[in-house]
Amino acid sequence: MTHILHRSIQAAMPVAVGGKGIELFDRDGKAYIDACGGAAVSCLGHGHPDVLAALHRQLDTLAYAHTGFFTSAAAEALADRLVEEAPTGLDHVYLVSGGSEAVEAALKLARQYFVEKGEPQRRHVIARRQSFHGNTLAALATGGNEWRRAPFKPLLIETHHIDPCYAYRLQAAGESDEAYAARAAGALEAKIQELGAYQVIAFVAETVVGATAGAVPPVADYLKRIRAICDRHGILFMLDEVMCGMGRTGTLHACEQDGVSPDLMTIAKGLGGGYQPIGAVLLSAEIFRAIAEGSGFFQHGHTYMGHPMAAAAALAVQDIIRRDGLLANVVAMGERLQRRLEERFANHHHVGDIRGRGLFRGVEFVADRTSKQVFDPGLKLNARVKREAMARGLMVYPMGGTIDGVQGDHVLLAPPFIVSEGQVDTIVERLGEAVDAAVASVR
Repeated sequence: MTHILHRSIQAAMPVAVGGKGIELFDRDGKAYIDACGGAAVSCLGHGHPDVLAALHRQLDTLAYAHTGFFTSAAAEALADRLVEEAPTGLDHVYLVSGGSEAVEAALKLARQYFVEKGEPQRRHVIARRQSFHGNTLAALATGGNEWRRAPFKPLLIETHHIDPCYAYRLQAAGESDEAYAARAAGALEAKIQELGAYQVIAFVAETVVGATAGAVPPVADYLKRIRAICDRHGILFMLDEVMCGMGRTGTLHACEQDGVSPDLMTIAKGLGGGYQPIGAVLLSAEIFRAIAEGSGFFQHGHTYMGHPMAAAAALAVQDIIRRDGLLANVVAMGERLQRRLEERFANHHHVGDIRGRGLFRGVEFVADRTSKQVFDPGLKLNARVKREAMARGLMVYPMGGTIDGVQGDHVLLAPPFIVSEGQVDTIVERLGEAVDAAVASVR
C-alpha cells in the first residue's frame, strides 16, 4: 500500500533503486535503458561522479539561503554562464525550480513589461495548438494540449491558439517548405489582426514541439517570419525550450539552428540534468531595463528560486557538456538514431513519421501509412508501446492525442548525451520489438 498519490493511481510502479550511465535499475535487479531521459531531463545519464562531487562541495558550503535576503556564489556563477552562452540580446536570468515555474514567470514578466511601459491594455497571449508549456494554471492555459486543459478550463486565463508548424499533418501535397512556412506564420498575423496588435502581449512557442506532438521541428524560415511579425507589431516573442533546449537538439539552444533570438526564453530539464530541480527564464536587456527603470521590482517569487544546490548541480552539468564536447556527440548520435529508426521502420505499415533534431526524436504511429489514418484512440497504442518497451528494459515517452488532443499516437526518444553507437542500436532494436508487439495486441 502506497501513500503517494501517483500519476496513475492503479499502476503498479517498479521501485527505482539506482542508476548508472544511461540505465536505471529497479529493486528486482532489472535494468532499463533510459531512452527518453525520463522526460528529456537526464542529459548526462545517471550517477555522474562529477555532478555528485559538485553537489557534495556545495552542501558542505551552503545548502540554502532565501533570495529575499541573500544571493549565492553558485547562483551568480550559473547566471553568468547562461548569459555568456545565451542567444543574442538575452542578458539576465531568473532562476526557478522547473519548466512550469519558468513559463509562469516569463508570462508575468511579459505582462509587467508592458505595465511598466504604460501599456496596461495589453492582455492577450497567443500560442499554438498541440503545444505544452507546463501544468501550472497560466502555463496550462498557454499550452494547447487539450487533454490536459479540459478538466481545468473554468480556472484558465483566456488565451488564443493558432495551428502549429506541423508539416507531416498540415503541409499540403505539393506545397514547398518555404510556402508552408509562410502560410503557417501567416496564421499569427491573422490572429494579431483579429485581436488588435495593441492588445497582444506575446506569442509563445516551443522551438521544437515536445511532448504533445512529438519532436516536431519548424520548417524552413518559419521562426524568422514569426520573429518579424512580432517585431512589426511590438509583441514579445517567447520561446519555450524547456524540453528541446540546453543541447538536446545538437546546439545549446535549439533556436540557434533557426537563426533567431527571442525576447524571453524558458529552459529547464537538461539545464540540471535531473540532479536537482531547476529552471530559468532568460530575458532581454529591454525587458530588464523597463522594470529596473520603472518599479525596480519584479512582482513574483518562489521560496526555492536561485537554490544554491540546484544552481551548483546545473553549473556542473553545463561544465561537463562543454568539457567533454557532448554537443558533437548529440549531433552524431542523433543522426545515427534517425538513420537506424528509418531503417528499422522503413516498410512498417504503422509508422507514419520519424522526425526531430539531435537526440530529440519522435515516432508517430498510424493505422494506415498511406492515408495517415490514426488508430482508434480507445486502443491507447502509445501506452501499449510504453508497456512493451518497459518489459524489454527500455524507457520511451508516450503520448496520445498527437493531432488534436484526441486522435493520434507517438513516442518520444531523448536519450542522454553520452549515448554510444551500440546503445543507439540497442534502443532501436528494443523499440522495434515493442512496436511490433503493441500493434499485434490491437489486431
